[in-house]
Order: sequence, then structure tokens, then C-alpha cells
Amino acid sequence: MNKIILLVIILGIGLITYKTIQKNTLLAVVDKEENTPSDAFRYTMAIRDVKKLIINNKKYNSDISFLLDMKRPSGRNRFFVVDLKTDRILDQGLVAHGSGSETGKKNLLQFSNTDNSHATSLGSYAIGSSYNGKFGKAYKLYGLDSSNSNAYARNIVLHKYDRMPYDEQVDPVCLSEGCPMVNVEFYKRLQNLIDSSKKQIVLHIYY
Repeated sequence: MNKIILLVIILGIGLITYKTIQKNTLLAVVDKEENTPSDAFRYTMAIRDVKKLIINNKKYNSDISFLLDMKRPSGRNRFFVVDLKTDRILDQGLVAHGSGSETGKKNLLQFSNTDNSHATSLGSYAIGSSYNGKFGKAYKLYGLDSSNSNAYARNIVLHKYDRMPYDEQVDPVCLSEGCPMVNVEFYKRLQNLIDSSKKQIVLHIYY
């Protein structure tokens, strides 16, 4: 009888432990307030997507990538330079989204691959050659997914803007016409990485 009681107790403890672990795991990947995947979980999934893209394609840089989390408010750092070997963030800064992505609702964006939509497009991009335009030196972006396949035709580029703030802030930052647009000082650091890379760097926008 004592053995049976002991067995029941052990099974009960095991079940409680399992439920606790299951609950903690869920809280680690889900934002309790919004019931959406957490920043950390989206970041992990974005890295996974980039690695899947580059693993069999030697023309892409396998050391670093640029990840843009459009779920975060625009006043917070959401452009991340990531070390793909360690998954660590090496640098970060603010980045604008397209005016066409605004919905009028707080923290809710929409996305489009359509010309003249002025919206941001989700997906992976290969950073191409630079050129001099109205914002100075900018980099052409080539969409690698069906969700951003028109990026080059839409003139979606990575560029700087002198009115983009450098530090995080409470208020939203200015809007672009669909391009990932960053602060001048932050752009200088990105430019150094792009220009010194022997292979194309992948820029991945997610939500």
C-alpha cells in the first residue's frame, strides 16, 4: 500500500512539474498582454529564416545579417545587425516603415508588395549595389520572397534621412515611402559593413 501511495505522489509531482515547465515555455514565446509572439521569439524565428536562405547559397554573407522587427513601435530600436554565428545583436538602431503601412490603429501595420502603395514589404532582401540619389548614397534591395518580389521595381532601397532621430523615443518616427530608412550616424556603420562585405548581406523584415 505504501508503495502505491508513493507512486501516486511521484506521478503527481511529475505532472505538476510538467505543467509548470509547459506554462513557462508558453510565457517565453507569447506576450501576455497582446497574446502575440514575443520580441525574442520573433527574433529567433527571423534568424532561422535567414539561415535557411543562406545555408545553400554561397553568394550571401553567412556571418552577419540585418533583421528589422516591424512589430516593435517605430520609436524603439528595431533594426538589428546580427552575428549569425552566435545569434547576438552587434548593433541596433531606429528604422522607419512606409506611410502606406499605417492603419490608423496603434501598433498595427499592414504590408504590401504593390507599386505606389508606399507600404513596407515583409520578407528577405539581398542588399545590392549602391548609387547616389536624393538621399545621398543608398543601396538597392532585391526581394527574395513572393511578399517583396517587386522591391527593385518599386525602387525600395536602404537609405539614410537627416530627420530620423538617433536615440529611442516615445513618439513614432517619421515615415518613408516604403523603404527602410535610418538615421545618418547609424547608416554610416551599416555602410561600412555593406561596403566591406565580399558577399551580399541579407536584410530580413518581419512582423
